[in-house]
Amino acid sequence: MSGHSKWATTKHKKAVIDAKRGKLFAKLIKNIEVAARMGGPDPAGNPTLYDAIQKAKKTSVPNDNIDRAVKRGGGLDGGGVDYETLMYEGYAPGGVAILVECLTDNKNRAVSEVRLAFNRNGGNMADSGSVSYLFERRGVVTVSKEGNTEDDLLEVVLDAGAEEITDEGETFEILSAATDVVAVRTALQEAGIDYESAEAQFVPTMRTPVDLDGAQKALRLIDALEDSDDVQAVYSNLDIPADVEAQLADAE
Repeated sequence: MSGHSKWATTKHKKAVIDAKRGKLFAKLIKNIEVAARMGGPDPAGNPTLYDAIQKAKKTSVPNDNIDRAVKRGGGLDGGGVDYETLMYEGYAPGGVAILVECLTDNKNRAVSEVRLAFNRNGGNMADSGSVSYLFERRGVVTVSKEGNTEDDLLEVVLDAGAEEITDEGETFEILSAATDVVAVRTALQEAGIDYESAEAQFVPTMRTPVDLDGAQKALRLIDALEDSDDVQAVYSNLDIPADVEAQLADAE
């Protein structure tokens, strides 16, 4: 889930080491394949592919899987699938706005699975444009807090187009215009600072705070959406206050 809350970071780290690992690998591989198809198989000349590969490596996707995805996407082995990107909008219980980004070779299957997840988890799908206005496309570069301070990072990335740095618990997120994400990532690399991921995401412009019940219901819907093989990313404006986050941890 991408929602830019400390809970989102925690949930992501748990997802990497639990039963969703295989699904996550498949989605990262799909990203690589599409990036190679769109911009060519050479990461040096295709920054989107470069960042997709780096994200996969950070998540421990085997190098052989990455290499095969690059070759498929770049048309170097005659394989590959034509995927299309689809966006669906809706609300979780409590009025939390949800954007669902799909990458699929079967539009009917994708929309059916998304609709089913909303219906089974108390949410509802919405017309195009009714939710997306609550988000903006921005560059997001995630950096571990280990060995880094906010001031040090700002000094490195400010001239590259960084607009703000947010504290996400164990990491910092450096936000920029979507078109500046490569410049921000490059500035970090040139300064010898490691980063966890760099990509354009939909970031909420306003958030919807929830109580424990609302948080549990929203997270249940997000988990159900992410469980679909066709769903690449789920963005929300979910705001989980610190006291509710503590209650969620106790409830686990």
